[in-house]
Amino acid sequence: MARRYDPERRQRIIDAAIRVVGDMGLAGLSHRSVAAEADVPLGSTTYHFKTLDELMVAALRQANEGFAKVVAARGGLEDPRTDLAGELAGWMGEWLAGDRTGVELEYELYLAALRRPALRPVAAEWAEDLAERLTRRTDPVTARALVAVLDGICLQVLLTGAAYDEGYAREVLGRVIPRGVRTGGAGGR
Repeated sequence: MARRYDPERRQRIIDAAIRVVGDMGLAGLSHRSVAAEADVPLGSTTYHFKTLDELMVAALRQANEGFAKVVAARGGLEDPRTDLAGELAGWMGEWLAGDRTGVELEYELYLAALRRPALRPVAAEWAEDLAERLTRRTDPVTARALVAVLDGICLQVLLTGAAYDEGYAREVLGRVIPRGVRTGGAGGR
């Protein structure tokens, strides 16, 4: 029997892994569960991803793209006149207002880096990329602090099931941002 060319198979496996983690958590992730979800032979999952860590890295990279798309779509970070705290609070609101399962999945994979060293560089990439974007408007230390606050607020919302309070987020973020930077004054790099 001739081998069938399937250029989308690797992507279908990643998508299936994300659905499996979304449905069953990381504990339910296995090559077998992903193969069944993707409707591919078990050997296909191990061909494309030798280990579960490799598969989780690919899934986390793809999940990280969700927040990056929100940031890119809004574009307010580029305008120095934009209220930085308001823009960041708006990002979180948009991200958390979307598919909550996707956000929860992203954080589950993100936090898996605590026990799976292979995931740490990917988790760090997200924080470093966001901090780099924020240094366009503020200093590197403040940028890292803002990333930590964003992370903390998102985790609180996800863990408590509380509604996201954009006004609260704007207030807290505004307390971290130096005065001259808040609305685009002369406090940037």
